[in-house]
Amino acid sequence: MNDTIAAISTANGSGAISIVRMSGDRSLEIAEKLTKTTFTPRIAKLAKFYNLNDELIDMPLVIYFKNPNSFTGEDIVEFQCHGGVAVSRLVLETLIETGARIAEAGEFSKRAFLNSKIDLAQAEAIAKLIESKSKESVKVLSKQLRGDLSHFVNDIRDKLLEIMAYVEVNIDYAEEDLPQDLIDQIKDRLQNLSKLLEKSLIASKKREAMFNGYKVAIIGKPNVGKSSLLNNLLDFDRAIVSSIAGTTRDIIEEEITIGSHIIKIVDTAGIRDETNDEIEKIGISKSRAAAEEADIVIAMFDNSREFDEEDEEILEIIKNTNKDVLVVLNKIDLRAKFDESKLNGFNVIKTSQKDENYEIEKQLEKILDSYSSTQDNVLISQRQVKAVEDAYNSINEAYELIETAELELFSYNVQEAILAISQITKPYEHDDVLDKMFSSFCVGK
Repeated sequence: MNDTIAAISTANGSGAISIVRMSGDRSLEIAEKLTKTTFTPRIAKLAKFYNLNDELIDMPLVIYFKNPNSFTGEDIVEFQCHGGVAVSRLVLETLIETGARIAEAGEFSKRAFLNSKIDLAQAEAIAKLIESKSKESVKVLSKQLRGDLSHFVNDIRDKLLEIMAYVEVNIDYAEEDLPQDLIDQIKDRLQNLSKLLEKSLIASKKREAMFNGYKVAIIGKPNVGKSSLLNNLLDFDRAIVSSIAGTTRDIIEEEITIGSHIIKIVDTAGIRDETNDEIEKIGISKSRAAAEEADIVIAMFDNSREFDEEDEEILEIIKNTNKDVLVVLNKIDLRAKFDESKLNGFNVIKTSQKDENYEIEKQLEKILDSYSSTQDNVLISQRQVKAVEDAYNSINEAYELIETAELELFSYNVQEAILAISQITKPYEHDDVLDKMFSSFCVGK
């Protein structure tokens, strides 16, 4: 932690500027040596940057952040160089030659954590923000970066510590029964904490796909217009459209934006029972799996064909799923042969793929908006989910023990809940966790 680190903090490629960042005790000394000028904290200054042979490399905008008022809590100097790979690399090489070393992946954020500038929840939010693709995920991550999840975790932990304090006092007097009103208070508190954690877990699992894109599967029997719908939503011909049943043999997946949401839309092979084509059979099997994995299912039916056993199979799939479903009756421009009464209980969108798909997009956006409307604390990683699950289970086990007055076991379970929930922000034994977590960050962050 005493050495000075440096890295290029912007992505590779050409641009207006490229930022080279340096953090550590020697940052100011190195910066002033290579620019032959002095800096005032938080005042941007245009400077000439020279290499050790006194050759001019660039004229960057330089900003000095004095410790502890910086991202890492150390002295930081940022060089806003002219964009391009060559310039920033030359600047970085010169910093290394002058006494800095190349930062490891995530080392800036790790130092910020170790210097108590951020906690682990905020660090994970930073990493996710860099990769974020949708507006809704940015909003969730910004709340976590602001500290909302940290406040939630600290509140849970404080309440558990209060419960521990109640019980620890009584462990020394184990021969005496706990007052019933104290047992009732503890049970109420544990029950409330259990509900809070359960609510957070449910909200998080529902929105798990927020960061990588919700998956929407289009299912239906062969030749109902699934590929045409995919092409129309994408606004280009991605899938082959043919009147020959079984044209789509494999699933086709593309990423599109609906409103402020990123979705992965999947065109599947037509689902039918009878086919002698082995490749088509594999495609149909994949279609069923895609429908099972999807967050939203679009079930398509053909208005110009009579309801049959293949339609019945699609109907059974959507009746027995817990997914959100959009039912689309396609080809309404053709003479109706389909028995619409079979779709009773569903809101049916009637359309022709020769026209716009405004209503389908509108209904998709409505469903997706409902996913992101939660005010609950959303967990953004499997590590956070695991910590909350462990705390939730320990609290429920403690709840079962309080009535039996097994105070030592009760106390153990409450302690386990405290340790588990603490993993989200600042674990008690955290060296291994830190090394693994920060190594997944990009260099320069």
